[in-house]
Amino acid sequence: MFTVADWATAVSVVVAVLVVVSFYVSWRASRLDRMHTRVETASAALDAALLRRGAAVLELASRSELEPASAILLADAAAQARRASNGDGDGERELAESNLSRALREVVDQPGFHEAVSAGADGDELLVEVGAVAKQVHLARRFYNDAVARTREARASRLVRVLRLAGHARLPEFFDMDDEPPRFARLT
Repeated sequence: MFTVADWATAVSVVVAVLVVVSFYVSWRASRLDRMHTRVETASAALDAALLRRGAAVLELASRSELEPASAILLADAAAQARRASNGDGDGERELAESNLSRALREVVDQPGFHEAVSAGADGDELLVEVGAVAKQVHLARRFYNDAVARTREARASRLVRVLRLAGHARLPEFFDMDDEPPRFARLT
C-alpha cells in the first residue's frame, strides 16, 4: 500500500518532470522564434545587397567609356532585377537577379573592359565598388540560405510539429540564384 509520504514523493516527481518539460518546450519555442527573426534579418540584408548591386551596375552602365551594347545589356538587366517582385515564391526575382549576374560577368570579363573603364574619372573606384557589391550579394545569399536551412531543420522535428511551436509562421524559402561574381572580383 502507498503511504501519504509515497504519494507526496510521486506528486513532487511528476511536478518536477512537468516543470522541466515545460521549460524545455518554452526554450524550443523561443529558439525557433529567434531563428525566424534571423531569417528575416538575413532576408533584409540580402535585399539590401541586391539593391546596392543593382545601383552599382546602373552607375556602371551609365559610363560613357562602355560600348552601347554592353551599357544597354547591363542597364536592362539591372532594371529588370529592380522591378522583379519577391512574392508568391514564383522565382521571378531569383531569375532576374541571376540574369543580372550573368550580364555583369559577360560585360565585365571582356578583354579590355577594365582599361576602358579605368581611363574615365573615378573608373577604378567604380570597379572596386562593383566587385565589392558582387561579393556582398554572394555572401548575403549564402548567409540567408544557411539561416533558412537551419530554421527548416528545426521546424522538421517531431516536437515542433506536434506542439505547433512554429505557430502560423510561414516556412522560409531558399533564395536560389546565380550569384557568382565577375572574375576580377573573385581574385581580389
